[in-house]
Amino acid sequence: MGLNQFKEFFNKKRVIFIALFAIFAFIAQRINFSGLIGAENQFFTLFQFFGPIAGAFLGPIAGVAAVLLAETTDFLIAGKEATLVNIIRLFPMLFATYYFATNKRALNIAIPVISIMLFLANPIGRQVWFFALFWTIPIIIRLIPRLSDSVPGRSLGATFTAHSVGGALWIWTVPMTVSQMIALIPIVAYERLLFAAGIGISFILVNAILDLALTRLNIKVNQEVLRIDKKFTI
Repeated sequence: MGLNQFKEFFNKKRVIFIALFAIFAFIAQRINFSGLIGAENQFFTLFQFFGPIAGAFLGPIAGVAAVLLAETTDFLIAGKEATLVNIIRLFPMLFATYYFATNKRALNIAIPVISIMLFLANPIGRQVWFFALFWTIPIIIRLIPRLSDSVPGRSLGATFTAHSVGGALWIWTVPMTVSQMIALIPIVAYERLLFAAGIGISFILVNAILDLALTRLNIKVNQEVLRIDKKFTI
């Protein structure tokens, strides 16, 4: 992408929407939901309930940029240490955002497959190989068009894509026992179902609110800049 193309892509309206999402996401990251087992002072936050929807409205590239901006802003302002755990936690939501934004199979299938391979390459991971079966969910969803095009399918696939990336990196960086990994299975199922529900509901609500706001304010926005799904409008 050349300089002119870069300027054209990140035009004023797109930058404004990216900034607004990043601000809202930054606030959400200050609200903890549950702690991460195996590491102190690491939490899932409200951000997990809507983060991936950025790509649906802004497109995969701008959506990932918005999420990365929100995460790095939180990293810097919160004064987090540049530890390996803190750094790897920046990546899962980026892949989840891409998954939710597009139904392209290649990368969306490759990411959980690579995650499974990395997990099974770990000695502890090999003993709890069945834990990685969670990450077949985004693969299966992408292979079934009806699920891949639906909001519940995209939401479930996105949150488990994030989990696959995080899980594959976590097993290599945070000391975990086999018993801890097994104990996590019902917790993962519960949390990811909640996250998926939050992502789906957030998408529908934000879609309707944005459409109503743009209509009432008579603001014209190109669909390439802000994608509104007319199936979910008031």
